[in-house]
Amino acid sequence: MQNVLRDFRFKKYMLRFSSFVPRFYNLCKSYGFESGRMMPSRAFCSDESQGFPVIIIAKHFGAFPFNHGLVGGIVATDRHGPHAHHGKDLVIIQASHVGYDPNTEEFGVYRRLQTCPPSNTPSCGKIDAVLNWYQREYKFARKNLFFNVVDGLDVLAIDNQFLDSERNQGLFLDLDRIIDLKAGPVRVLSTSKVYRLRSGFQIRPSHGSAEHWAAIGNELTPDLFYFKRKISNTVEGRDQLERNLVRFMPQIVTSEYPALSSAVANTRTEFDRAYRTIVKEPGYQGKNLAFIAGINIDISPGEGQVFPLTKFIPWAAYIQTRQGEQMIFEQRQISEALFSQSSSNPERIELSKAIRIMEETPGIDIRFPGDPGVS
Repeated sequence: MQNVLRDFRFKKYMLRFSSFVPRFYNLCKSYGFESGRMMPSRAFCSDESQGFPVIIIAKHFGAFPFNHGLVGGIVATDRHGPHAHHGKDLVIIQASHVGYDPNTEEFGVYRRLQTCPPSNTPSCGKIDAVLNWYQREYKFARKNLFFNVVDGLDVLAIDNQFLDSERNQGLFLDLDRIIDLKAGPVRVLSTSKVYRLRSGFQIRPSHGSAEHWAAIGNELTPDLFYFKRKISNTVEGRDQLERNLVRFMPQIVTSEYPALSSAVANTRTEFDRAYRTIVKEPGYQGKNLAFIAGINIDISPGEGQVFPLTKFIPWAAYIQTRQGEQMIFEQRQISEALFSQSSSNPERIELSKAIRIMEETPGIDIRFPGDPGVS
């Protein structure tokens, strides 16, 4: 069982996005990246909450970032080649995102200002949609596995569907760890069977009577079950996010905040997956390139705020130089490298000034084929 949150540190390495980006910009420069020649790219979800990070990237890198992302924060690796053609030095920022409500201290929701009235909804609809089926399966299992003591034996009543190993998909119990299958059922009921618990099984039921069965509830821990699910194998297809998460699902559905666990799991998987395509991409060979992955915490906007207070937690980074040097930074290393850089960027562009110049620039007459005077 893989621990989805193992080795991922949160608060210690968290940065405001407005502080992270100039630090990352300065880090890139320290490796020889050239000002005005860096082409940033982002692999974010399509939610409006990710707009603020995009603006901050444009402000500090001086270019609107190339779109490297699919819904859910998936890296579109087939866009490496086009991205490579758009700049001398290349930068990729990947981030899965999760909302946070500071009033309730809850992860997984985001206050949508454009709804009427403004209301909290799932922060990433794609993650929420993927989780829904697994959470329903887990909820059913929690309510349909029952402990009791029958004839002095510690037993578990198991709904018949969990005894059907021929099912194509669903939640499957690690029965050998829980019950004594070889001994056969102690009782056969209309929709379930009762088995004696294995002697080594740690959970013991409260002593009661045949009329008082205790649902397993939170005692159904992630080491006791797994999922099977029909998922498309198309790389970066509609099920790529689910493919990334499925092996972590027992831990995700049992965690306090499944959306947060999902964001971490997806970012970890996407960094590893995208890194292996980046190092093989011909367009990136012989170029400066920096790839960083992490999670965006979208703090719901409060009164008078238009954008979320987005915070970024880095997970890992890969940097290569045109001289052939290649480096992987683990979470502690990339965080220390970022904190060692200044959060000031005197080369940032002032967006309001740049927009005003565009608005005040005399118009350009565009002539199309077929217009008078055009041969």
